[in-house]
Parts: sequence; structure tokens; C-alpha cells
Amino acid sequence: MPYPDRPVLEVLPEFVGTASTHQTPEQRARLIAFCAEQYADGRSIRQLAELTGRTQTAVRRALDQAGVHRRGRGAPSIRA
Repeated sequence: MPYPDRPVLEVLPEFVGTASTHQTPEQRARLIAFCAEQYADGRSIRQLAELTGRTQTAVRRALDQAGVHRRGRGAPSIRA
């Protein structure tokens, strides 16, 4: 269900066309680093999924691979 009060984020150019099971190691490393950096800055998993063209599950997996401790469900984001 769409949320009328929140804009949908566009996939960033560096991630367009890279959401596949055939990612290069460089593409995977960039995804993991980007997700870890942005999550630490306060972006939500939903926002990261939209920005990278991935599912929320794929973003969670990337955060896990980066060793990032995730905020609790419904926790307020750090970024305003």
C-alpha cells in the first residue's frame, strides 16, 4: 500500500541494474558499504531498499554482512 505523505525514493544511478544474483564482488562490496554508511547516518531499511533497488531483506542481509547492529523495529531514525 503506498503512503501518500511520503515520496518514493529513486534508485541511485550506481545501483541501477545491479540487483541480480550475478553481482560482481565490487558491486556487492559497494552495496554493503553504502548500506552500512547510510544506515549509520540514520536512513531506514526501507529507504535503503528504495535507493539501491533491492528488497528490504537484501538490505538486511547486506547490513548483517557488514556487521551492523540494527535498530529495533519502529525505532526512530537518526536522520531528520
